[in-house]
Parts: sequence; C-alpha cells; structure tokens
Amino acid sequence: MRSEVFTLTTGSSETVHDITARCEQFAREAGGDGLLHVFVPHATAGVALIELGAGSDDDLLSALSDLLPADDRWRHRHGSRGHGRSHVMPAFIPPYATVPVLGGRLALGTWQSIAVVDLNVDNAQRQVRLSFIGG
Repeated sequence: MRSEVFTLTTGSSETVHDITARCEQFAREAGGDGLLHVFVPHATAGVALIELGAGSDDDLLSALSDLLPADDRWRHRHGSRGHGRSHVMPAFIPPYATVPVLGGRLALGTWQSIAVVDLNVDNAQRQVRLSFIGG
C-alpha cells in the first residue's frame, strides 16, 4: 500500500474544498489499477463525491445549514456557536471515500469531484490521508 498525508487549509468559513487534482496526481504516481482511499482524521470534517463549481457546493452547505443549524441546541458546546453540529456532520458526510483507479486514473463520473467538507470554523488546518491499494 502506498500512502501519504497532506495539509489542507480550509480557512475560517464553512467550505467544500476541491481536492480532486491532488487525488488525481497521487493516483497517477501510484499507477496501475486499484483503489484510492481518501480519509480525513478529524471528528468534524467529511469527504464528499459531488459536482463542484456549478452551485452544488453552495447547495450542500445550505442543506447542511438547514439540517444542522449553527445555534445553541447542541450539547457539545465549545468553540464557536453551534460547534456541536460539526461533530454530528460526519454521520451524514463520512470522513472517507474510496474511488476506483484504472490505469493510474480516477474512475470518477463525468461531473464528480472529491471534496473535503468542513463546517468547523475553529480549525482551519486539516490533514488528508491518501492511500492506494493496488489490485
């Protein structure tokens, strides 16, 4: 298995951050056929396969805001207002995704991208682990 970790700066606002190019580079360097596993080792971030750049990323953040409002209902209470919702979000958007790799290329659908979803405005630095398991 080949594995590497990189640091991602998500900033001080809720974000859907595209990491597709970094994943493509890693898969290309690994070469061959196999599986790319993307994992964020954080209790408040997730990995989504989603169309980006056509409004879907904003729609996702809006849907998460409706589903998980940033208010005082959360029992997990430290950090910014509504921080507890960031700890619930990975139950809906898991902290991992696995994508087939064929001939060193990600086998994503036409409009699919790989993104880190981060609602936690208290932690602007994220680690992302990419692992390639050859087949």
